Amino acid sequence: MSQEPEDVKPKLNLNISYDGSSVTVKVKSNMKFGKIFEAAEKRFGKEPGTFKFTYDGNRVGKDDTPAGLGMEDGDQVDAFLEQLGGGLQRT
Repeated sequence: MSQEPEDVKPKLNLNISYDGSSVTVKVKSNMKFGKIFEAAEKRFGKEPGTFKFTYDGNRVGKDDTPAGLGMEDGDQVDAFLEQLGGGLQRT
């Protein structure tokens, strides 16, 4: 009887939400978010580096991993457009 090897790196389905839309990305728990960000931006039709991402209200860095953040299957990551400027200038 042959047994299939267990998947030592289980995959997670992460939902990435932007402006009322959501995409699901299947990732390994030890994959760096830099690759996940690129895939999400491509699916939303945006240029690389366009979005900033948060999970549970905390900023997610490109070197973070789902395992490092304690993520589980089905968790949601929020994407926001990067905002530059907007500060008040005093005259």
